[in-house]
Amino acid sequence: MLPEKVLTTAAQEMLDYQGTGESVMEMSHRSKEYQAIIDICEELFRQVLSIPKNYKVLFLQGGASSQFAMIPLNLMNKSGKADFVITGQWATKAYQEAQKFGECKAVASSKDKTFTYIPELDADTFTKDADYFHICYNNTIYGTRFHDLPQTGNIPLVADMSSCILSEPLDVSRFGMIYAGAQKNMGPAGLTVVVIREDLLGNARPECPTMFNYQIHADNGSMYNTPPTYAIYIFKLVLEWLINDIGGLDSMKAVNEEKAGLLYTFLDQSNLFKGTVEKKDRSLMNIPFVTGSDELDAKFVKEASANGFINLKGHRTVGGMRASIYNAMPVEGVRRLVEFMKEFERKNG
Repeated sequence: MLPEKVLTTAAQEMLDYQGTGESVMEMSHRSKEYQAIIDICEELFRQVLSIPKNYKVLFLQGGASSQFAMIPLNLMNKSGKADFVITGQWATKAYQEAQKFGECKAVASSKDKTFTYIPELDADTFTKDADYFHICYNNTIYGTRFHDLPQTGNIPLVADMSSCILSEPLDVSRFGMIYAGAQKNMGPAGLTVVVIREDLLGNARPECPTMFNYQIHADNGSMYNTPPTYAIYIFKLVLEWLINDIGGLDSMKAVNEEKAGLLYTFLDQSNLFKGTVEKKDRSLMNIPFVTGSDELDAKFVKEASANGFINLKGHRTVGGMRASIYNAMPVEGVRRLVEFMKEFERKNG
């Protein structure tokens, strides 16, 4: 979901962006008008997330899934080793892809309970000379998140933040690199954002393709090839909304906690619906739940859709339902969902 103000502004500027006589979709990415857009976008992103000066921001393509290969090609360059915490489908895919390039160790996994919790970590099991340590910060499908970061010492911590970026304040300096597909909290699909500490640049493996080399993109201001121009423009509008309408990430976190609290409180009191995640590991963004009956689950999804509550069907790998309450979902939307769930329980409980 995108903020309505963003969509309205984009519609108003669709045919003529600020007097240029052209749509952003039509602009040359080499024009001064477009350069201003991408520069402002990066500036606002740095401001909102308080990104330290010794980190580069890269606007890339290929989704977070391309990062599963780009990360080892750029970072697995000394010992050829990396550690992973397996907390869901995307963490698993990152782990499997990196195995093509070096020695990968799964230091912990929650697969034994269908990824319904974040496993406890023992620093003594970490690879002492790993080139990086990878986590998926928030698990979109399973509704878990890290509340405490791994203590990796001098080993760069790398985090996939596709489904939680900009949902709350973040200490970027705790990470060597974070990356995120835009399509949850930043804008439309097509843009992937990487924030990487400068000392991790410039040591790509010899076989790294040019387009997969972070240094190339850093040196060229994310303009080595044509970037996803319109998605970056929408991201700029989202950042302006976050700053001017929401008031920054502290305010955004408060809104997100209110939304999640409404739904979790109902689930904990319900006699029909049950949350599937251990309470200590619950996500602010993705809330999976079930009735305990596949038939009732299907009935709920069908009736919800008929009443305007769309995309509530759980991921095909886990079934049930999942409410993804990303930044742009208003509190009122969650209130209405809870009221609908109460009525469904009254009729079917």
